[in-house]
Amino acid sequence: MKLWSILGNSQKLDGGAMFGNVPRAMWEHWIAPDADNRIPLACRALLVEGLNGKTVLFETGIGAFFEPKMRERFGVVEDRHVLLDSLRAAGFGHEDIDAVVLSHLHFDHAGGLLAAWEEGKAPRLLFPNATYVVGEECWQRATRPHPRDRASFIAELQPLLEASGRLERVQGTHSLTLGMQVRFAYSNGHTPGLMLSEIATPSGGIVFCADLIPGRPWVHLPITMGYDRYPELLIDEKRAFLEDKLARDVRLFFTHDVGCACAHVARDDKGRFGTRGEVAELVGEAA
Repeated sequence: MKLWSILGNSQKLDGGAMFGNVPRAMWEHWIAPDADNRIPLACRALLVEGLNGKTVLFETGIGAFFEPKMRERFGVVEDRHVLLDSLRAAGFGHEDIDAVVLSHLHFDHAGGLLAAWEEGKAPRLLFPNATYVVGEECWQRATRPHPRDRASFIAELQPLLEASGRLERVQGTHSLTLGMQVRFAYSNGHTPGLMLSEIATPSGGIVFCADLIPGRPWVHLPITMGYDRYPELLIDEKRAFLEDKLARDVRLFFTHDVGCACAHVARDDKGRFGTRGEVAELVGEAA
């Protein structure tokens, strides 16, 4: 297997929303805000070649599906579909992808499934040869959202996925498409059924942290996002998750951290979690 970190469209979101009840005086030392109190966020995907004989993309980022007014509202920086450019730079087209795995269907994780916005044209799916792998519980949430998070979903996306005939809705720890080399765990503190994909590798494994741990600052247990539904539950889930990954030396892959693609879990003499061995980018790394 070989691994790539693939950048998609980037965002700028309110720092207070991203750090929940943490005061700005603390979080601004971790990520500097701009004049509008927004912090830079990546939308990073993980590309794995040779996974059960397939080329697999874990997540797609926010993409470029928003029309200009909405793009500005949600802080999307670029107007082109950056994910497609990044895939080409790595030597792949979206047609080469055999499976796309979504941790959940919020637009900043699944929007890259759609072609870039064009005036007068309806949304359309990319990745024509891929099976779309989605957890059953997060699928149910996307099709019947709560008023609190309805705006986080793309109304047109779920019908397109279902109509494709290439949708696999996963309910357990493994997928028919990916086999035993990818094991799924689930979290409910951010959104129901957030699916965490751990890829078994000879070097010890790597796990896509999604919005359980968006980046290095959120490794610290008390740090949660204002977007999380149940912060206390998420902290408990995060503690168990990090203890497990530390014990088995599984690397963390971060989707929203601008400066770090992946890192190992560390723990200091006071028991606080952190990271070590940070890597900014994966470029065809042998797994």
